[in-house]
Parts: sequence; structure tokens; C-alpha cells
Amino acid sequence: MEGIAAHHFVRTARGENTYCSCVDASFEEMSWHRDELESGLIGGKKIVIVMPAYNASKTLGMTYDELPKEFVDEVLLVDDGSTDNTFETARHLGITTLRHDKNRGYGANQKTCYKAALSMDADIIVMLHPDYQYSPRLIPAIVALLAYGPYDVVLGSRVLAGGALRGGMPLYKYVFNRLLTLLQNLAWRTKLSEFHTGLRGFRRNVLERVNFEDNSDDFVFDNQILAQVLWYGYSIGEVSCPVLYLPHSSSITLTRGLTYGLGVLRTTFELMCARAGIYTPDYLRLART
Repeated sequence: MEGIAAHHFVRTARGENTYCSCVDASFEEMSWHRDELESGLIGGKKIVIVMPAYNASKTLGMTYDELPKEFVDEVLLVDDGSTDNTFETARHLGITTLRHDKNRGYGANQKTCYKAALSMDADIIVMLHPDYQYSPRLIPAIVALLAYGPYDVVLGSRVLAGGALRGGMPLYKYVFNRLLTLLQNLAWRTKLSEFHTGLRGFRRNVLERVNFEDNSDDFVFDNQILAQVLWYGYSIGEVSCPVLYLPHSSSITLTRGLTYGLGVLRTTFELMCARAGIYTPDYLRLART
């Protein structure tokens, strides 16, 4: 099958710019059967995609259809007590699916995702939101950087692509994203383009060590796990990620966004205090056993 070479702009947490190449296959012509999948196609690693889902039935199919499945060993969706047909849609698509009996929160959903992926013997775990906001076609680039590159964690950055606002990101979210990222880069001595993306990949050893189970069950989980990654000295890379906000894409309200922002400020302060030897919260101090 003929593929098109695609180049992705990559930045490390230290601000170093590099490029990587991958193959963007003709997905329209691709067919895939789970029992024919050759495990460990990239670097001999088992790749598991996790999808934390809540009321995502209208966008899940589009997201799943664009997954480059020949690079993926398993897809896992955790339904966080959805009130629509997310669970049934996922099962119909053949996705391995778990379901919370009630809505526990975005962070709690990720905890279930990561624990389940580790129990499936995943070597590389990539979190992809099922709301079609982030391009599933970036999965091979993210996985390659984790399997072959020097990075322990890779983030899909909406800012590096330069089209967040054109893709429909609300202006107030973009402004807060930039301000919080600037603050955290200064406080944490990093040079990431954004800390608040929902597309991120991890090597197994990272999730085995960081104490993500002590993180918040809410949205600030995302920021706390990056603080843990930096606390333990793991490397972070980024790939440029086009973004698309659809009417049914998941989005937090302004009030919850402000709560998240306050949580980010607290997390920023906690990592600074831990590095200074003043105070270390449990989620940073205690490693998983």
C-alpha cells in the first residue's frame, strides 16, 4: 500500500527543535482485522490506545475510523457513566470497553485507563480523546518518538501547529492556555509549548513509577501527572497537532475552567516547593509500588 511521507515538527521540554518522519498511509484503502495484527510493529513494543470517554457517542466513530490500526495492538475505552450510547457504540465498533457505574470525573477515568493498559502489558500507552478534537493520525509519530527516540513522554501540542483558534478553540481558552503555560515554563524551567493538551503518550516505566492514583479525580489530573513526570526527571517531547472543535466535542464550562486554572496554579507551586525542599505533597513524594 502506497504511503505519503509526513514530517512532524517536534520540540523537547528544553526547547530543542527536531524533526521526525513517519508514514501517513492511505487510510481509506486500509482494512484491519484484530486477529491478523502483528504485535510490536514499532520497535517491538505493544501499543495500547486509551480513550477516556463521557457522552462521546456522536464523535467516537469518526475518531476510531481514523486510527492507524496497523500500528496499534489494542484500543481501550473507559466510559465514565455516560448518559448517551457511548458504551454501546464502543462495543459495536469492537473496542475493548470498561464502564464506571457512575460519573467519577476525568481524572478518575484516566486512572482506570492507565491501570487497565498496564494490566494488558502495554509498553507504550497513548491517551486519545474520543471527541475528534485531536487527530488520530498522529499516533504513529508519537509512538515512534517513544519507541525509538529519547523521550519518555510525548505531548500533542495544539500550539505548535499554529491553528488552535482556526480549529475552533474558544478565545478565552486559548488565552488562559498561553498564560498558564508561560507561568509554568518560568516556574518549572521548561520550554513546552503547552501543558494542557489531551493527546499524550507514555512509556510503560513512567506510569509504573509516578503515583497517578493519588492525583485528582478532576481535570487537574492532567497537570499533576506532568508535574510528576518532571519531578522524576523524565524527558518530554512534543509533536505539532492540528485541532478541530466540533459542536459535540467535549469542553469544560468557564466555571470549571477557572477551577482547573486554580488547580494548575496550586500544582505549579507544589512542584516548586518540592524542588526547593520546602514541602512535597504525597502525589509527588510517593512512588507507585
